[in-house]
Amino acid sequence: MPHDEIDAAAAGTWMLAGHAVRRLGFGSMRLTVDPDPQPAVQVLRHAVELGVNHIDTAAFYVSPGGTLGVGTGDKRYATDLIRTALWPYPDDLLIATKVGPGEHEWARNAAQLREQVEQNLTRLGVDHLDLVNLRLRGPEHGSCAEEFAALAAMRDEGLIRHLGLSAATLAHVDEAQAIAPVACVQNSYGLDYRRGHDELVRVCGERGVAFVPFFTLAGDAREQGATAESNAAVEAVAAAHGATAQQVRLAWALHQGAHVLVIPGTGSLAHLRDNVAAAALTLTPAELSMLG
Repeated sequence: MPHDEIDAAAAGTWMLAGHAVRRLGFGSMRLTVDPDPQPAVQVLRHAVELGVNHIDTAAFYVSPGGTLGVGTGDKRYATDLIRTALWPYPDDLLIATKVGPGEHEWARNAAQLREQVEQNLTRLGVDHLDLVNLRLRGPEHGSCAEEFAALAAMRDEGLIRHLGLSAATLAHVDEAQAIAPVACVQNSYGLDYRRGHDELVRVCGERGVAFVPFFTLAGDAREQGATAESNAAVEAVAAAHGATAQQVRLAWALHQGAHVLVIPGTGSLAHLRDNVAAAALTLTPAELSMLG
């Protein structure tokens, strides 16, 4: 796809946590991998220049030695990188974060969740968090009521403005919504990955809840990043638009509903521009049918 006048606004907007966010956002998980923080800072600043105003992060995005980290040397937190790159934050920027997994153990009670919330506040340099997603273990997590109620109490204190869920089932959403409003559900999901979430995507749309897919490009590669694997349908659609397979996958996700907000992450300026350019890729009904 041509890269002239790339702007995340081409994907449209959705009201999330009181912000009109562009539906093409940015995930910060992979920013901690490079031992040099400057490329990450450059990517974050350029993302905002390209119109991105929804950045996803987590208390546990840390490298090395953390849950998702690799490498050696001092630990690098994604939240620190975001603050270095973007503070003072633009008024329209939404930074959504997550709590639950810790660097060494899962938060199991209100005190541990509060510790992670306070860590986010300190590292981001803010007095409240606009959106906090409770990260679950998936279907095997069981009830999320105790943890979600603890976050709801922190919302009532003013530490958090809005709440969401990550790696959740519909049963988790129902349970959480009985406690406090759920602004979004953030699950792994893509064109040929975790399609069992199709029904949850539909229900979220009906309820006005944002659905924020992650690993949309990585699929089974997960934390390793975007996969080079593709299929004939993706390649055919990509060729018809002069696009990459990754851009088609992002566009497919955006076409699943106006409430779907993608957050592809990268440490590369070139890949960032490619990802944001996908905001302008419109697929025809026939192409969507071909993709499945």
